Amino acid sequence: MNTPTRRRVGRPRAQERPGDDGLTPREEVLAAAAELFTHHGYTATSTRTIAERAGLRQASLYHHFDGKEAILAALLEGTVHPSLDVARRLVAHTGAPPEARLWALCHSDAALLCGGPHNLGALYLLPEVQAERFAVFHRVRSALKSCYGQLLTATEPGAALGPQDLELRTDLVFGLTESVILIRRADPDRAPEALAAATADAALRVAGVPQRSLARLRREGRLLLAAGD
Repeated sequence: MNTPTRRRVGRPRAQERPGDDGLTPREEVLAAAAELFTHHGYTATSTRTIAERAGLRQASLYHHFDGKEAILAALLEGTVHPSLDVARRLVAHTGAPPEARLWALCHSDAALLCGGPHNLGALYLLPEVQAERFAVFHRVRSALKSCYGQLLTATEPGAALGPQDLELRTDLVFGLTESVILIRRADPDRAPEALAAATADAALRVAGVPQRSLARLRREGRLLLAAGD
């Protein structure tokens, strides 16, 4: 007699997430929460719903996260840690022009924010994210922004700016890169690579780099990113 196949707890998924096979239970929870938070809203999503979507019992979810805020914090931190790693590598790569390194950072950061199955960057806008529980996310994001500032300072246009103007220009370049979050929300079918490249080009123009230099810096920026793969 054949033994019945054991089915995981939880309702069938409305849509399959690519690459689910091999995910750990913690990763399943994060994948389920990413889908639910971005499609149905953070407030409207309960831990029970997340557990069901991940194919777990609710009690099992609490072995990995102490609640919904912890899940959101992990998702948010996952959107900035990879960019910070790239940023620190580019800041340290002093053998390349700072303008090319800034292009590479903007492209890499924008590609992360507008890639993937869900627009996790939109979660930055939640009022709940201002709570102390998300201090690590804000600290990592501030460190990322500081890398933008360091690269901008090293550029020829940035070196000519005073402290206040440099701070403002950093805010503008960083904000422009993160604006892909809103663009993706309005037009989810926009091609991520094209959007990331256009954003990086525009960021250099905001930084004060002349249009005639963009093609060369774009090529050099792509080589920097390829070297880091």
